[in-house]
Amino acid sequence: MNLDEQNVTRQEATGTILKVAGPLIVATGMGGVSMYDVVRVSDKRLIGEVIELRGDRASIQVYEETAGLGPGEPVYFTHEPLSVELAPGLIEGIYDGIQRPLDVIYRQEGDRITRGVDVPRLNREKKWTFVPTASVGDRLIGGDVLGTVQETPAVTQKIMVPPGMEGTLEWIHDGEATIIEPIARLKKADGETVELPMLQRWPVRRRRPYTQKLSPNEPMITGQRVIDTLFPIAKGGIAAIPGPFGSGKTVVQHQLAKWADADIIVYIGCGERGNEMTDVLMEFPELHDPRTGLSLMKRTVLIANTSDMPVAAREASIYTGITIAEYFRDMGYKVAIMADSTSRWAEALREMSGRLEEMPGEEGYPAYLSSRLAEFYERAGIVKCLGGGGRIGAISAIGAVSPPGGDTSEPVSQATLRIVKVFWGLSAQLAYKRHFPAIDWLRSYSLYSDRLQEYFDGQIAEGWSDQAGQAVALLQQEADLDEIVRLVGVDALGEQDRLTLECARIIREDFLHQNAFHEVDTFTSPEKQFGMLKIILTWYHGGQEALESDVSFRRIMAMASLEEIGRMKYTPEDEWAGRCADILRHIGEEYRMLVQAMTED
Repeated sequence: MNLDEQNVTRQEATGTILKVAGPLIVATGMGGVSMYDVVRVSDKRLIGEVIELRGDRASIQVYEETAGLGPGEPVYFTHEPLSVELAPGLIEGIYDGIQRPLDVIYRQEGDRITRGVDVPRLNREKKWTFVPTASVGDRLIGGDVLGTVQETPAVTQKIMVPPGMEGTLEWIHDGEATIIEPIARLKKADGETVELPMLQRWPVRRRRPYTQKLSPNEPMITGQRVIDTLFPIAKGGIAAIPGPFGSGKTVVQHQLAKWADADIIVYIGCGERGNEMTDVLMEFPELHDPRTGLSLMKRTVLIANTSDMPVAAREASIYTGITIAEYFRDMGYKVAIMADSTSRWAEALREMSGRLEEMPGEEGYPAYLSSRLAEFYERAGIVKCLGGGGRIGAISAIGAVSPPGGDTSEPVSQATLRIVKVFWGLSAQLAYKRHFPAIDWLRSYSLYSDRLQEYFDGQIAEGWSDQAGQAVALLQQEADLDEIVRLVGVDALGEQDRLTLECARIIREDFLHQNAFHEVDTFTSPEKQFGMLKIILTWYHGGQEALESDVSFRRIMAMASLEEIGRMKYTPEDEWAGRCADILRHIGEEYRMLVQAMTED
C-alpha cells in the first residue's frame, strides 16, 4: 500500500456542518480531530484546516469557495496536518497556496479551479534516475544523503533520510524510479525495517530541524546598486520592502528573484494582482539565467495566489513557500524566498480573526499578528544541515509590505520592522519622479553592513565600505543643503557646497537610478558597482582640489568626462574594466589641464 492509498483509507465522515460564514465553517461532532488537521468539507471534498477547537465543535478555514454549502453536510477527517510534498518534480512547478499544481489543474479543468478538485501535487508516474551515494551497511541518521536525482540541468536534488529516522541501510536502489516507489530500506535499532521512497511529506506550520544556526557573514549579491552598495543583505538574512501602491515593490521583488545570488528561488505571489502574477508566469520561463545559461525557471518554484482566490489559502501560501525553501536548504543550497506581499497575508489573518469573533488588536488585526510574522521570518537564516557532510544551507527571506498610503506606522509594517534586519523603504516621491528603484536612501538601513564590510573589502575591492560611507554622507549633506536652497536659492551657496550638491545628483541619477528593463543596466556586478562609485568620487575629490587651486565651478561643470560618467552604467560587463580605466584617466587629464590653465593665467 503506497502513501496515497493510506490517506484515502483514513478518511471517515464524522463531523457535521453547523454554520457557514464565508471561508469559515463551524462543525460539530469533531471530537476526534487535532488543531491544524486537514479535513474534507461536504461531499464536494473541499479542503479545510481546523483552526479552533471548543469541546466537540471545530472552526475550519476552507481553502476553497464555500458558496452552496449548508448546515447538516458531512465533514471528513484525514487526521493529518496541512502538509507539502517534497520530492523531485518541485522545480519549475507553479502551485496555488496549498501546493496544488496549477498547470495540471488547467489541463484537467480549464481556466478556473473547480471546487474540490483533487490532483496529485507531484507527478507520481514520471521516472527519475536515482544515483545512490550511500552504501549497504552504512549507519544513517536523519538528513544523511541516500543518493541524488538530476531534477533540472541547474538543480541536483539530494534524496535524504527523513528527519528523526535512523538505522542501518539494508538495500538501496540504483536506476529509475517514481517518487512513491521505495529506493532504500532502513533497519531501525528496534529491528523494524522501513522502506523509504523519494517522496517526503512535511507539515507546513512546523519548521524543519537543523543542527545549528549560524551568523550570516556573506552578502547575497543582487546586482541592484542601491542595495548591494548602500543597504546589503546577507545570505540567510531577512529584509522588508515597504512602500505605497505604485512605488515599485513588485518590480524590485522580480529583480531580486531574477538576479539574486541564490541557488534556488521560491517566489510567493500572496494575494497578488492577477496581471502582476501573469507577468511573473510569462516572464520567468523566458528569462536567461546568467548563473546557468538556461531559463530561470530551471531553479525556481512559483506559488501563485492571486487576490481573487479564496482568502484562507493566502494564509497557507506563506507557510507552503517557506517549507519548500527549507527542504532545499537542507540539501545545502542557498535559497531566496520572495513573499509579495505579507500585507495581504495579514489581511487574510484579519478576516479570519474577525469571523472567529476574536478580540481585535490594533486596526482590527489579530493580537497574534507580530508572533505569526516572526514565526515566518525566523524560519530564514543560515544553518548547519542535519546529517553528515557538513552541509551549510541558507534561506534569505524578502517580504514586501503594502502599507495603506505608504504609512509605515501601521501594524504590519511595524511588526515586520521589529523582526527584519534590512529595511528598503520605498518612496512615493521618488516613484513620481520616475526614480527607480524608489528606495529612499535617507530612510533605509541595513544592520548587516558592519559585519559584511570585511567580505566586501577583502573579496570585492579594498576601500568598498569607505566608498559606500562617503556616498551616504554626500546624500545626507545634499538633504541638509536642500533646506538652504529652498529658502535662499542655490546661488547663495559656496562653490564647495555646489560641488557637493552636484556630486550627490550624479550619485542619485547615474548610480542609484537603475533601469530594470534595460538589458545592460538591469544587473551590475559588484566590481562594476565599485568602479562606478570610484569614478564619481574621484571626480568629486578632484573637483575639491581644483576649487582650492582657484578653478571656477563653472569650468568643472563643463568637463567632457561628466558626459562619460552619465553613460557609464550602460557599458557591458565584459567591456567595463577597460572603460573604467579610460574614464578615470580622462578625469585626471582634464583636472590637470584645468589647474595648469589657472597657473598659466
